Amino acid sequence: MFKVNIHEAKAKLSEFIEAVEQGERVVICRRNRPVAELRAIPATRTATRPLGASVPAFDVPASFFAPLPDDLLDDFDGTAEHAPDIAVAKRPASPYGEEPVRRRRRSGR
Repeated sequence: MFKVNIHEAKAKLSEFIEAVEQGERVVICRRNRPVAELRAIPATRTATRPLGASVPAFDVPASFFAPLPDDLLDDFDGTAEHAPDIAVAKRPASPYGEEPVRRRRRSGR
């Protein structure tokens, strides 16, 4: 790690970036007080993570990929004969009639 002032950092930025790529850390100072730090960004993963690596004893059964029964699918659609009627809650009426339209004030007035 080494410290440089802003003027030197501007003049030699490409040199400092090369040093950072080699593992160095560069602290940038203003009037000899640290204000920023240049450091390398960790490399991104190029290989995919193995599926299920954290739980090696877990096996997905073949029945997991089997299609669902029709009566269960009907429950999702709401078209089943035994599907309960669901009432949608409505907003209570205001005692003052319809609510007034609220307008936004223009800035700069």
